[in-house]
Amino acid sequence: MRAVLQSTTALIAGVDEAGRGPLAGAVVAAAVILDPLRPIAGLADSKVLSENKRNALYALITDCALSWSIASASAEEIDELNILQATLLAMQRAVMGLPIPPDEVLVDGNQLPVLSMPAQAIIKGDSKVQAISAASILAKVTRDRMMVDYHKDYPDFSFHLHKGYGTKQHLAEIEKFGYLPVHRKTFAPIKHMLRDNR
Repeated sequence: MRAVLQSTTALIAGVDEAGRGPLAGAVVAAAVILDPLRPIAGLADSKVLSENKRNALYALITDCALSWSIASASAEEIDELNILQATLLAMQRAVMGLPIPPDEVLVDGNQLPVLSMPAQAIIKGDSKVQAISAASILAKVTRDRMMVDYHKDYPDFSFHLHKGYGTKQHLAEIEKFGYLPVHRKTFAPIKHMLRDNR
């Protein structure tokens, strides 16, 4: 039945990212093609869901989706390209990594990555389109898990709590311990620290 569905129904991939704002770590993007025969209840913008709910939905999405892919752009790539271009690169990588290529791509926001298939940017798409909601959940959960791993590598930094965002705690840690290889050097305050140390 699934093979018949693929041949008669346009495959729509939803795409979203997580981690544009933090001072550390990669920006992560995900692309998801949902399976109409295996609907997933409770899909929503990852930002309005609890961590437990996101983790539960992550398991459902990766099990039930017709096709999904997760990709990233590193802190080094963010510094080299700028955060917008690095985000679009991560989105492009996610779409190109889909085991089943989509007929069309719907992207959260107002910018589109370079793709070989038709694409549309949808502002607040993560709250309007289920496939984008699913992508937002995969991207958020994956990035959060990456940051928890960073805490294991750098125990002086509470990445498992602040996830690299510019909280008071994180800023105090940077002030006390300096910046790390995973910090984005073009983001303040690391940018200012580098300038002041010249």
